[in-house]
Amino acid sequence: MTEELNTTGESATTDAAPATEGTTKSNRLVLQGKVVSDKMDKTIVVEVEYLKKHRLYKKAIRRHNRFKAHDEDNTSHVGDIVRIEECRPYSKEKTWRLVEIVQKGVVL
Repeated sequence: MTEELNTTGESATTDAAPATEGTTKSNRLVLQGKVVSDKMDKTIVVEVEYLKKHRLYKKAIRRHNRFKAHDEDNTSHVGDIVRIEECRPYSKEKTWRLVEIVQKGVVL
């Protein structure tokens, strides 16, 4: 809440954009990628692809990173498209957690 002086010289209090119920403001990074491994217990490996321009030639180059993410219920499997979010460290390499499964993979 901030105090502002209106035209009559009286102080008036105004609320800065009240947060609606169910929305949380977070600075955590959220990424979307494909599950490439689910062999570990409560852990999945998610590959996130992105495009980066070459410095000199300006051509778009396809790059990827792999992240280990915490999957509490072992719900996701290889081929699923998932959304992961930064979180506290669960282990040495596992600092991401599964938020949701966006699309189920094809079962062969």
